[in-house]
Amino acid sequence: MRILKYILLLFILAIIGLSVYVATQPSEYEVERSHVIKAQKSVVFSYVNDYRNWEDFGSWKDEDPNMEFTYPGVTIGQDATYSWSGIAGEGKMTTVFEKENDSIAQKVNFYGNEATAYLTFKDTTGGTKVTWHSKGKIGFMDKVYATFKGGISKIVGTMYEKSLAKLDKVISYEINTYDIKVENVVQKSGTIYFQHKVTCRIAEVQKNVSLVLQSMELFFKENGIKMTGSPFVLYDSYDVSGDKAVFSVCLPMQEEIFTADGSDYTSGKIESFQALKTTLKGDYSHSKEAWEKARTHIRKNNLGETLNGKRMEVYVVSANQVKSPSKWVTEIYVPVGNSGPVVSEIGGVEGSTDLVPASTSTASKPVGAVITKPANTVAKPVTPKPIVKPETKAEPTE
Repeated sequence: MRILKYILLLFILAIIGLSVYVATQPSEYEVERSHVIKAQKSVVFSYVNDYRNWEDFGSWKDEDPNMEFTYPGVTIGQDATYSWSGIAGEGKMTTVFEKENDSIAQKVNFYGNEATAYLTFKDTTGGTKVTWHSKGKIGFMDKVYATFKGGISKIVGTMYEKSLAKLDKVISYEINTYDIKVENVVQKSGTIYFQHKVTCRIAEVQKNVSLVLQSMELFFKENGIKMTGSPFVLYDSYDVSGDKAVFSVCLPMQEEIFTADGSDYTSGKIESFQALKTTLKGDYSHSKEAWEKARTHIRKNNLGETLNGKRMEVYVVSANQVKSPSKWVTEIYVPVGNSGPVVSEIGGVEGSTDLVPASTSTASKPVGAVITKPANTVAKPVTPKPIVKPETKAEPTE
């Protein structure tokens, strides 16, 4: 009996000793890890800046394969969020600041603990140096767990090392696996569409397209509006020397939507037109090469690119449907021949719009444009408040 008392006493003393030891361990930590990703900076930044990609390179899913991820709204840029839940609990990450192709600041809440994280992207020999720095604080029970795993700094540091190495592997395959096929001259069918016009720097085009598409698709879903085809973009101008692009992000639909005066959103209609079709399978970062191949084909075959038509990108398979960039499919339509599409703004001015070919250095304001944002700013999606009124029906896009 006395032996049992001694054993119990020793056990209690061990628990007290462990508790004292754990309590004296630091509750705050600061960790930094770096890795060189074999891809250009803009590609790496764009991939990391979209939370839909994090479950593909974050090492935490390796520890918990059944971890579930939730994307409540916008996943790109400032104020973007995503959350997760797993065997260890729940967490949430929010982007509080971003600088294009340079840095991302985040607020992280994991299992009741709060932390701040900061990622920087720098050009270096062999690719892009990504540095991941975080600072946070953990509670007593997490300190107990960390004590048996070598400390919280080691746990977080190892997680960052594995995630960055996985990011390098994923980008090397997903971003660099692509195919461009210049196809035939086709008759592209017309449609009625809902649009948001944007003016921005060329480097920010794809980011703005993704942001606006997320907002518009959410609006369609909440208002029970059915898309009649794939989302697309109509380019008014693409001024390389002036670093400025003017374009409309569009969702095809059957019924017209009338919006209040001054709204960032309007309806439009594009008529059927003749165009050279080029298909890009892979990440959007290769779209420039796809456009160049299309125009080279047009010149070599004397197809005659029309200057009074809309250049069009159709997102047949997009990031919202398939997470893997290597499986995305984008169709590019360049108007050729003697006639281009005639664009009419519903509720605005009807008629053709003079467009500036991509090789020139001036940009014109499209007819019927509602807003024009400064060329050096990123467009912020605004929730439209339209009055929906059924009018005429149009055939769906291809």
